[in-house]
Amino acid sequence: MTALSPDLQPTRAAQGQNRWQTLVTQLAGLLVILGAWWLVTDVFKLYPPYVFPGPKAVWTEISYGLWGTGPQDGKLLSAIGGSLRRVLTGYVIAVLLGVVVGLMMGAWRPLRTTLGAYLTGIQSVPSIAFVPFAILFLGLNERAVLFVVILEGFIPVALAVSGALLNVPPALRVAGRTLGASSLGLIVRVLLPASVPSILTGLRTAWSFAWRALVGGELLIAGAASLGEQLEIGRNTANVALVLATIIIIGVIGGLFDSLLRAAEGRVRRDYGLEVPQ
Repeated sequence: MTALSPDLQPTRAAQGQNRWQTLVTQLAGLLVILGAWWLVTDVFKLYPPYVFPGPKAVWTEISYGLWGTGPQDGKLLSAIGGSLRRVLTGYVIAVLLGVVVGLMMGAWRPLRTTLGAYLTGIQSVPSIAFVPFAILFLGLNERAVLFVVILEGFIPVALAVSGALLNVPPALRVAGRTLGASSLGLIVRVLLPASVPSILTGLRTAWSFAWRALVGGELLIAGAASLGEQLEIGRNTANVALVLATIIIIGVIGGLFDSLLRAAEGRVRRDYGLEVPQ
């Protein structure tokens, strides 16, 4: 692989400056959103507080739920812990299962043309549609939630692995066979390493699917510490501030994990020469 000439390689200072510019832009956008929210709710009072509370009321619920004292003292923190435990368990199982099935589909055409088509069709079904089936089949418990999380996370991984194997340049296949690689060795030593960037994209998609499926399933489980339960409590008590606070936390957690996976994906793509450092 030909290295970039020194004048085309971004310096560390330039990369750091780009990161700071991105951060400042994002913070400015956040301030604009908070300012507009404050104007609508606290200045112009276009909606009653019990319909659309202001930023201060939502922040109060967050502080009570995470570290303060009050009706929701510590409940949001325990809800975050319970939800993360479920989604990480389901996500790990989904990734392992998806990699195995994806490898099988990539190596065996009949399986790819049958199971692959079925998985593509199932992926188009919203995750919430599987919740009633999971409850009837497994009961109103955590197993039903894990089933939906695993299903939603497994399909993107399996399809990504299968598709990545098929998109490996034919020259690599020929080179591997020329060097004496067996069918299994070709997959493990040539095709799978070459597919890593595309597989990471599938892992990131699987995370977003699994996270959304988790919250939808948790809405129907009573008594378990979860973010879905907090949404349900807010709805039952007409506490819109708690609902908005929980939605914000769900978005922040999902965004943080997506950023970590995106950073790993970008690093791998740069190592593979598929991207130029910005």
